[in-house]
Amino acid sequence: MTTKNEAERSGVSSGTDLNAHSRLWQEAVSFAARAHKNQVRKDGRTPYFAHPVRVALTVRVGFDCEDPVALLAALLHDTIEDTTTDYDDIADQFGSEVAMCVATLTKNMALPESPREAAYDAQLAAGPWQARIVKLADQYDNLSDVPTMPEEKRHEHIHKTMDRCRRALALVAKERETNANIGRAAAVLESAMKG
Repeated sequence: MTTKNEAERSGVSSGTDLNAHSRLWQEAVSFAARAHKNQVRKDGRTPYFAHPVRVALTVRVGFDCEDPVALLAALLHDTIEDTTTDYDDIADQFGSEVAMCVATLTKNMALPESPREAAYDAQLAAGPWQARIVKLADQYDNLSDVPTMPEEKRHEHIHKTMDRCRRALALVAKERETNANIGRAAAVLESAMKG
C-alpha cells in the first residue's frame, strides 16, 4: 500500500492527468538508463535501455493504456532482475505500488529454470494487472526483436518467444474480458504473433 508520503513523492496516486506524471516518467527514464548502462540486447549491438523504452511505448501507444503505474513499471521492469537495483531503490523514488509491480515482473534467478518459470507465472497471475500488461508489452517487444537476431539464433529465439507470448496470454485469458486495457493488449500481441 502506498503511504501518503510515497504518494506525494511519487505522484502516482494523484489521478490520471498524464501531464502531472511527466516529471516521474523523466526520472524513470533516467533511472533505467543509468541502471542498464553498458548492457546490450541479444543482437549484441542495441543498447539494452532501448527495450524498456519500447515496452513503455507499447503500453502507452500500442495498447492505449494511460495508467501511470503501468507506464512507470514498463520503464523500470528489468531493473531489479538485471541490475543492482532492489525493491527499496524503486519504492524510495517511485512509490511502493510501482516497486511491487516491478518486483512482480522479476524472476527468482536462484531457482532452476523449470520451477523458476512456474513460480514466475504464479507471481504474475497473483500480482497487479499492471504487471501483466507490462508482461504483454515485454513479449510484444521481444517478438519484434526476432528480425534483428543473428540468423543462426533466429529459429531458436522465435520458438522461445512464441512460447512466452502464449504463456503471457494464458495469464490474462479471463481478465481480458473484464479489463479493457488487458483486452486491447492481448489482441495486439495475438495479432503480432500471427504476422
